[in-house]
Order: sequence, then C-alpha cells, then structure tokens
Amino acid sequence: MSETAKLRIGDNEIDLPVLVGTEGNRVMDITKLYAQTSCITLDEGYANTGSTTSQITYVDGEKGILRYRGYPIEELAERCDFTETAYLLIHGELPSADELEDFRRNVRLHTLLHEGMKTIFAGFPRDAHPMAILSSVVGALAIYYEDALRPNDPDHQELAIYRLLAKMPTIAAFGYKQSIGQPFIYPENHLTYCQNFLQMMFAVPSDRYEADPDFVDALNLLLILHADHGQNCSTSTVRMVGSSTVNLYSAISAGICALWGALHGGANEACINMLEKINNDGASIGKFVDRAKDPNDPFRLMGFGHRVYKNYDPRAKIIKGVCDRLLKKHSVASPIFDLARELEEVALSDPYFIDRKLYPNVDFYSGIIYRIMGIPKQMFTVLFALGRLPGWIAHWREMHDAPGGMRIHRPRQLYTGSSQRKFVPLIKR
Repeated sequence: MSETAKLRIGDNEIDLPVLVGTEGNRVMDITKLYAQTSCITLDEGYANTGSTTSQITYVDGEKGILRYRGYPIEELAERCDFTETAYLLIHGELPSADELEDFRRNVRLHTLLHEGMKTIFAGFPRDAHPMAILSSVVGALAIYYEDALRPNDPDHQELAIYRLLAKMPTIAAFGYKQSIGQPFIYPENHLTYCQNFLQMMFAVPSDRYEADPDFVDALNLLLILHADHGQNCSTSTVRMVGSSTVNLYSAISAGICALWGALHGGANEACINMLEKINNDGASIGKFVDRAKDPNDPFRLMGFGHRVYKNYDPRAKIIKGVCDRLLKKHSVASPIFDLARELEEVALSDPYFIDRKLYPNVDFYSGIIYRIMGIPKQMFTVLFALGRLPGWIAHWREMHDAPGGMRIHRPRQLYTGSSQRKFVPLIKR
C-alpha cells in the first residue's frame, strides 16, 4: 500500500502521495495541492523542492556519494575517459566497443566551425570574458546550423548533440586565442578529446606542440568529475529554458550563463583570486581564517563547503590526489600553492571547519590544477562548462523524451507587494 502524508489547512484535510526513489529517498507529491487547497508552497532557492524525477545522477550529500546512472564516480574516474562518460550520461548505459567508437567518430566529424563564425570572434573586445564569448557563440550555432533546431525530432536531437560535444572545445579555444591575439588552431581529429582541446589552446603555427600526458590525464579526470551533479543552478536553467521547446543550442547557452556566476561555476576562479589576495596582503593565513570565522566580517574563504555535501565531496577527494601528484612531479614552486596547502591543513584540522563540515570542495582543487597546467584563471569556468555539457544534454534530452510528455516550467510566487492602488495622474504627483 502506498504511503501518504496528511495536510490540514483550516477544516480541509488532504492526502499527499509519498513517492520513494530507488535509493529510498522520499518526497511528497504536491502536484495537485493548488487545485485542492488554493495554496502553494514557498521554498526560497528551491532548497527542499524536487523540480522533476530523473534517472541520470544520484547525489547523497550526507554520505558523500555521487553516481552517474548508478555507477560510482570513483569507478568512472578510474576506468573511463570523458567521451565514454558522456555516452553513459546521455544514453543511460555504458557503450560497447563498437558503440563507443561510433560515438567518437560522430563527434570527430563535427569539430570544425563554420568559417563565417570567425567574424563573430573578431567582433569581441580583447578583454571580453571567455564565458561571455562561449555563451554568445554557442547561441549563434542556432543561426549557422538551422538543420537541427527541432527539439522533438530525434534526428535533430542527435545531430545537435554531436555538434555541441564537438564544437564547444573549438569555440572555447578560439575564444582564448582571440583574447591573446594568436591565430586560431584548427582541431586535429586524430587526437583524443582532451589532447585536441589542449592543442587548440596552446599550439602556435610556428612551433611543434605536444600536450603533456599528465595534463591530458588531469583534464580528462576533471571533465568527468564535472560532467553532472543533479539539479544544480545551471542544469535547472537548461531544463527551464528547454521546457519552452527552444532548440538545444539556446538552452545550453542559457546554462553557460548560469554557470558563469561566482557562486556556481565561477567559484574556482574566485578561489584563485582569494589566494592571490591573501598572498598580496602579506599577512599570515591565520588573519584570514579568523576573518572567515567572524560573523560580522563579509570576507569568505572560497573553495570550502558545499550546498549539498555535508561530508567530504567525493570529487574533491579524487582531485586532491591528482593535485598532489602534479605539484610533486612538476616541482611547482609558488606562494599560491603553498597558501593552498596551508589552508587545506587548517580546514581539515580546525574544529570550526570540522564542526560546520566546511571541507575543501571541488572548486578549491580544480583551480589549482588548472593553474599548474598553465590555463589562465578566466578560462577556469569555461573548462567547467566543457565538463558539464554532457550532463546538460542528458537532462535536456530526458525532459523532452519523458513518457508523460513535458510541461513548460512555470513556478508560482507569494506576492508581497502593494494591494490595488488608485492611479494618480502625472500632474498631481
């Protein structure tokens, strides 16, 4: 017998169905609440509201668990590459060898950009933020590739998915090259996904370039760890914008804009900025730790704690190991890295941080790794977007292919403004 919750409002009592997920998590279904009571729920920031049902990613913040399609993130990070993980997220199952090769081949077919798009890059100021460029050019794909704009057509869906996976790294690298005044480096399709991106980022026509294998492996790992994380701000944005049945390019462009924020994808860039500020101040790390503990001080230690995880973020555990190996192997000497290590030790030993479960998070370590690789900090969030792309696509596709159909997202609100007022003509105001 299914479980129900009872809700009483005045003399009216209704039953709310209690749904149980595959991991035992329980939710109250309030779909018919307004129709039965004329009331809505209020949940600022949607902290306790489930916006959809999904089969893609399971996150348990209390236990520090993250699984893509049922597979622990630790296993995927160890045994898969990014394109295989992307296939899993988008299609729901791990691919066979033939399926994976076909998937890789279809991605390779679409790495080039329409030559006319080069004029878009030329129009951006040199100091334009790479995330603004990325969102703009991804949105412009809907202009140059009009043969795949119908979201409910399976063939259009598939073609748009391959194009986005293939062209996003090219767009990101072209945006960077434009900002530093270097010529664009075209993709080389014999390279792996991560090798190709680093080639387009750092090669120049006058010199031979070969990506450091350590950096290729680190980038592959970071993209996998960022590939999805449930109904976060940017993924929810992709779903909400996509619910209007707009094309996939436009929905992903909106997700990129949401990711840009410092409280979301921009946190890794903000973390490095914080470390630079502490270093430039010249004071001991203790001064800033004390400021972070002071409730009356607006200063925040970026890269610690998480909205969902109340345990050590499993992604941060994996990235920490990579970060330590890269620092040791490449003998990087930098006061920024020394400060990061000192902050890490404080967070893992200070009762203030332990009691509040403010562990170093994925943003803390990813920014450090990107810096070791020579990626400029304004590109950090772009790398996050490249990693998150398969998750955005998977959620967009899941929403459109839902058996019960899709409804446009339309949250309600509690109005707290003025009641009806009498209009006063301009001459009397």
